[in-house]
Amino acid sequence: MDEHQSSPEAAATVWPGRPSPLGATHDAEGVNFAIFSDHATMVELCLFDSADSTEESRRIVLPEKTDQVWHGYVPGVQPGQIYGYRVHGPHDPEQGHLFQPAKVLLDPYAKSIARDVRWTSEIMGDDYDTSACAPLARVADTSFDWQGDRPPLTPWHETVVYELHVKGFTMQHPGVPERLRGTYAGLASPTAIAHLKNLGITAVELLPVHYHVDEHHLAMSGRTNYWGYNTLGYFAPDPRFSSGGPDAAVSEFQEMVRTLHAAGIEVILDVVYNHTAEGDHTGPMLSFRGIDNAAYYRLKDDRTRYLDFTGCGNSLNVAHPRTLQLIMDSLRHWVQEMHVDGFRFDLASALARELWEVDKLGAFFDIIHQDPVLSQVKLIAEPWDLGPNGYQVGNFPVLWTEWNGKYRDCVRRFWTGRGGAAGEFATRLAGSSDLYAHNGRRPSASLNFITAHDGFTLRDLVSYDHKHNEANGEGNRDGSDHNESWNCGVEGPTDDHAINALRLKQQRNFLATLVLSQGVPMLTSGDEFGHTQLGNNNAYCQDSPLVWLDWNHCPAQKALLEFTRNVLTLRRTQPVFRRRRFFQGRAIHGETIKDLYWLKPDGHEMTDEDWYAGHVQCLCMGLPGNQIEETGERGERITGDSFAILFNAHDEAVSFRLASRDHRVTWAVEFDTADAGAESRQFYGEESYPLQGRSLAVLRVVASGPV
Repeated sequence: MDEHQSSPEAAATVWPGRPSPLGATHDAEGVNFAIFSDHATMVELCLFDSADSTEESRRIVLPEKTDQVWHGYVPGVQPGQIYGYRVHGPHDPEQGHLFQPAKVLLDPYAKSIARDVRWTSEIMGDDYDTSACAPLARVADTSFDWQGDRPPLTPWHETVVYELHVKGFTMQHPGVPERLRGTYAGLASPTAIAHLKNLGITAVELLPVHYHVDEHHLAMSGRTNYWGYNTLGYFAPDPRFSSGGPDAAVSEFQEMVRTLHAAGIEVILDVVYNHTAEGDHTGPMLSFRGIDNAAYYRLKDDRTRYLDFTGCGNSLNVAHPRTLQLIMDSLRHWVQEMHVDGFRFDLASALARELWEVDKLGAFFDIIHQDPVLSQVKLIAEPWDLGPNGYQVGNFPVLWTEWNGKYRDCVRRFWTGRGGAAGEFATRLAGSSDLYAHNGRRPSASLNFITAHDGFTLRDLVSYDHKHNEANGEGNRDGSDHNESWNCGVEGPTDDHAINALRLKQQRNFLATLVLSQGVPMLTSGDEFGHTQLGNNNAYCQDSPLVWLDWNHCPAQKALLEFTRNVLTLRRTQPVFRRRRFFQGRAIHGETIKDLYWLKPDGHEMTDEDWYAGHVQCLCMGLPGNQIEETGERGERITGDSFAILFNAHDEAVSFRLASRDHRVTWAVEFDTADAGAESRQFYGEESYPLQGRSLAVLRVVASGPV
């Protein structure tokens, strides 16, 4: 018998145990099991000898129920024990109760997964025993040696976020050992970390790594939920990404975090607390539905169907105190036991729905704000869901940073030539004060992005006018039709040199705009070197080279990667591009000293009439580095060089004049996206700078004074 497994004699004994903490908690003598269910009439603990067992070796009735929690202590059980539950109670769908003791259920507080779901006919059918096919938990060993691990604690204004998929980032990397590719250990490999460090990344945002289940229809068609937005286990790292198998997933994840921290890189998890993998009323009974359906899920008035604010079949009932506790306990577990540095909340508006309306002061946010652990980590909201009034960009409370969808759309419109009011473009570049300043938040409340996992890659954004999702098997009906993309004249790949050159320049334009905007930039992995998904803008079910990053780069891709590194270096070394406060200027002796200028190509400042003129395509953003008026943590005055960023989204070249006739300024050209490989050069302010069509240039003041 495995040393981790309990003997039948030991398992036959059960003591009352404790109702807290929930889940399976071990000590030197055994394990305490505790599970919430308000409406159950009996709960049986099922112990399995191995993950391959087709039935449990023993059932143990939990002897106590305290404050809606069923609990018992089993002497002799130790870490490694595999288990599940059978929960008895009324089967009364009209009251929302779906208890079926034939179903073996996963512990909602499982910290380790021993067996994935097996899609047999029994798992989907009513009243069939699922002991041979249900997902099973393992009592986790929590004795990890963190070796003095310390979180990087990177300030928000210095943060550069890099969204990646653990498998896709490393699966084809020749520098990652083959046995580690696609795993937590692969992401922690020296080669992977070197890329992140050389690029200038301070935080990785991991697509979901909580244990998830592939939807039944995907499994039946031979596909998978590659992105992982179908969570079932909120405390367990997904064993799919473990190089050492399911029993090593927890420690391998912890080792990954420890290694990334040692490199100064924070770990942010994309988390899905808005729905679970059990789907709609026709979905499988795997955990929550069979434990207490009426408590865990938002039900319609007839109690037989789910309210669905997510498009995934169900919505977790965050208004229930035990469901809310589950979320909070899960978050604290990942911070305290797994040492992660923050969270990005998928469809976060769904978590604010106490009844129907989105309530930004709902219980979820109140509890987060007063929590001494969670209030100190990075909190990022995807500020929308699919319910009524679900688009809530700018409406989240303090402590929260938001994916700024308005930034994405505005910048896309500008560089694709669709324009819009100049005022909005300028506001987005300056940190979106219209969205975040009203309640005391700062520019870091805006997480700026051009692309994300959901949608076109950056290369595809400039190569396709239309989505091409045929490989998903849904008749190209899935994915967004509103992409604000432009193919530069030809749909998809082409041998036309001029079009390919324009596409590369457009990618440079987008990257430079993103990195040098006020707020927190988020890059999508692969965009730095032109990764393509061949026009698929909804590759959620593609686990293949289509979505795995290809690290064999052509010269143009290498040049794009070097350009991205250089722009990120400029942001890191020049504080004027990462201000902590919004631009506001200051008054000295009755004169307003500006910390931000907006100029027309003729050198004159923008007027109110100019701001409201539609379709402005050329603009200069002046950033005087000596007017920042911010101090560092030790009280030192923050200052830096002065810059001008020239934007030209027009097809034709435009000349920019940058100084008055009575003032001589010498400028150094940091880079020009029309000629990214050119050496730095200087020119004088009384000269005009010729900016090519669809180009961006960054100029730095190196000398100034009167003529």
